[in-house]
Amino acid sequence: MNVRVKVTIALKEGMLDPEARAIQQALANLGFGTERLSSARLFYITLEASSTKEAEQKVRQMCERLLANPVIHRYAIEVEG
Repeated sequence: MNVRVKVTIALKEGMLDPEARAIQQALANLGFGTERLSSARLFYITLEASSTKEAEQKVRQMCERLLANPVIHRYAIEVEG
């Protein structure tokens, strides 16, 4: 069966996030002050799997081997439907 999975990858707490810092500064220049801002990448992956558990395991391997650097990133996996 085809399973759709949503993966969110973000920097761990304490890691420098220059993209978010630049956006936060630009927002401040436009008059939108923010207390905190961080960036994240979002992936929607559709894959063939026999169960949602298998799909989650496959996507976890994808994250650990390519999509995320475990030293600096955290990730969340949500199996949809």
